[in-house]
Amino acid sequence: MKAIAKFIFFKILGWKIVGNTNFSKDTIKKAVIIAAPHTSWHDFFVGLYLRKITGVKTNFIGKKELFRWPFNYYFKSIGGRSVDRTSGQNKVEAIARLFEGEEEFRLTLAPEGTRKKVNEWKTGFYYIAKAANVPIIMFTLDFKNKQNKISEPFYTTDNAEDNLKKIRAFFDGVVGKVPEYS
Repeated sequence: MKAIAKFIFFKILGWKIVGNTNFSKDTIKKAVIIAAPHTSWHDFFVGLYLRKITGVKTNFIGKKELFRWPFNYYFKSIGGRSVDRTSGQNKVEAIARLFEGEEEFRLTLAPEGTRKKVNEWKTGFYYIAKAANVPIIMFTLDFKNKQNKISEPFYTTDNAEDNLKKIRAFFDGVVGKVPEYS
């Protein structure tokens, strides 16, 4: 399956992977991975190809309604975890707790929180990484250049404003599948 995924991803679709191509899989067993810009449902499949090609196990969260029969088996098998999105909960703490008791858990999130155009990213990914005491790994969904650029692990500090500027700068100039949402 890995050979087929590589053939489709690199030869047929024409994508490339640059940067930290092994996601630090040998040393970083837990991380928050942010993927941007998230502009299309196609992004999910690019991520699945990337996972298969690199051999890096990643996870994602989805609203609990997605994890109903018959889809729950599929989503769980590919690393999905359900979250309750009802109001009145500390979602950052609840999601950070998903890392507890796991030997390997790399949570992939879209910092925009939607596939539509946003002026400001949601910062939950940052505070989840901080609460779980794990690094952030950034990767681009650059449809213009057909590449995934992957960062080295980024460790948060107490200066959230400065950290978020550095993280955001990694994605400067990247164009998603739907350019007007980038």
